[in-house]
Amino acid sequence: MCDILHIVPIPTQSLPPRALLRDEVFTRLRDAIVDGTLAPDEQLRDGEIAAWLGVSRTPVREALLELSRVGLVRATPGRSTVVTPVDPAAVRDARTVVAALHALAVREAAARLTAEDLTEMRAANDDFAAAQRRGDLEAALAADERFHAIPLRVSGNAAVAQVIAQYEPVLRRAERLRFASHEGEASVIRHDLLIERCAARDVDGAARISEQIWQTLVTEPATAPPIPRPEGPTP
Repeated sequence: MCDILHIVPIPTQSLPPRALLRDEVFTRLRDAIVDGTLAPDEQLRDGEIAAWLGVSRTPVREALLELSRVGLVRATPGRSTVVTPVDPAAVRDARTVVAALHALAVREAAARLTAEDLTEMRAANDDFAAAQRRGDLEAALAADERFHAIPLRVSGNAAVAQVIAQYEPVLRRAERLRFASHEGEASVIRHDLLIERCAARDVDGAARISEQIWQTLVTEPATAPPIPRPEGPTP
């Protein structure tokens, strides 16, 4: 007697893997914290967030746990989870790590940046400067992110990119203070200096400027140090 095979039909629309759903919730909450939609010290209830995002509580809890690891939320076991205020000490720690890693990425990328890459960096900085002039903070932040992503991509260093991504949200919150002030204008100049050093294939000079860009990021823009000029002739 032949066995009867029961063939399970393959669904035409698959559900997103749980990890992807968790990552999506993490991204939505991270962005809401960074842009101020979720304010410092605001209490986060997993049920309310789940209803807001249209998901179950499980990926929300997993995302909140990950957000606590990167310092954007503070969870008290058995009590509440709140958005962490901008902590100057945490910003300093993240700034040190990110500055060193961006300098490493630029060091690895500077000699390999093509004319097209440099053109992209100039265009991103032009967009950044224009956004600064018209007071468009969101556009300024987006242009700044595009600018720094180019040497990071060209470096091809996945480990550096991964660590930067871990600490970047903490710095993006501080950057909103910086770019809303006169310090944003100084960033345009520093970007130009970095492009100059990269165009000259000055690996050491480019790495120094890249590190300075991130080391000048502070929680109180008025205390930012003066803009240093790179050593060596301008190309």
